[in-house]
Amino acid sequence: MEISRRAFIQGTLIGGAGLSVFGFDVTPVLAQARTLKISRTTETRSTCPYCSVSCGVIIHTLGDKAKNAVPQVVHVEGDPDHPINRGTLCPKGASLEQDIVNPRRLLKPQVRRPGSDRWDDIPWDQALDEISRWVKKTRDATFLEKDARGRTVNRCEGIAFTGGCTDTNEFNYLVVKTMRSLGVCYLENQARV
Repeated sequence: MEISRRAFIQGTLIGGAGLSVFGFDVTPVLAQARTLKISRTTETRSTCPYCSVSCGVIIHTLGDKAKNAVPQVVHVEGDPDHPINRGTLCPKGASLEQDIVNPRRLLKPQVRRPGSDRWDDIPWDQALDEISRWVKKTRDATFLEKDARGRTVNRCEGIAFTGGCTDTNEFNYLVVKTMRSLGVCYLENQARV
């Protein structure tokens, strides 16, 4: 049996009118239909991580913060009280929820060894050890004590660092101190907050 769109709408209207005529109270049904999916969520304000504009976002999560409850992100929207974006988001910021709940999101460090065609999962301790070893090796190989004129410069030209718009001032302060202690002179930060 094939029902046209017009017949479906007419039948729905007639059925709804018939329910109200025979004394069925549809107020609870309408109230339930009007509740938002974010009505029972916890709001967390954050910053969009994509570009240097640093738009404010509100992340809505379900979960009562109990010990065994896993919070679930159900909605991400622009923060209307944020002075930069005033609630608006670009397409990348608007799709932020899909990045958070993506099943392909990386949750542990990976490394691709020379000559390999795949990425291997490694533990965090091993990742930190390898990063520190490579930083030390690169710094030792590219550290410059004196320039061509014989002036003391003490700089490392083989390492650079860039920060993101979600970095806090405290984090950036520590990064600059750390990078300067290594002699790194190529520092950049895209945040303009």
